[in-house]
Amino acid sequence: MKIGLYFGTFNPIHIGHLTIANHLAEHSDLDKVWFVVTPHSPFKKKSSLLDNRQRYEMVYRATKDYIKLEPSDIEFNLPQPNYTINTLTYLQEKYPKYEFALIMGEDNLKSFHKWKNYELILKNHHIYVYPRISEGKVETQFDDHQKIHHVDAPIMELSSTFIRNSIKEGKNVRPMLPEHVWEYVDEMSFYK
Repeated sequence: MKIGLYFGTFNPIHIGHLTIANHLAEHSDLDKVWFVVTPHSPFKKKSSLLDNRQRYEMVYRATKDYIKLEPSDIEFNLPQPNYTINTLTYLQEKYPKYEFALIMGEDNLKSFHKWKNYELILKNHHIYVYPRISEGKVETQFDDHQKIHHVDAPIMELSSTFIRNSIKEGKNVRPMLPEHVWEYVDEMSFYK
């Protein structure tokens, strides 16, 4: 089985995340997409994050009606900060019969050469890249790389930061969130 790993803080998960993951599950050779809820990204301030379990609950609610999409809390018990190479190594040991691939936006590919052990990731895993509107260029070493697959997925210019700020300002963000996620965010008064 080939699993696409979609890493993120998902603070909150929104329709952009869901659309991209579902597109990859339906229009690539990936059998499933796991939303790996990251407790603490080395590149993000931890203070703005909701509790790990609350973010996992949102991902669970967003994916529960999709057979090919699943939440994963695999990083919750790994040393922090979480580095992708460590998570991939752990997953390969835990699920030796699965093949794991990374899913990332083109904006992340532009900084991929700065990731810890990125050469090892590329040696052992395929990367599925979805389009993003962003500044800068992708390193030439990644041009036409046999392990990097550019996917013609919809461009989703929606951010969790924008949603959090809009909620804080009292704006209606309901159309931007999966229905079950909206209900949870509203019920819990998150981001107000």
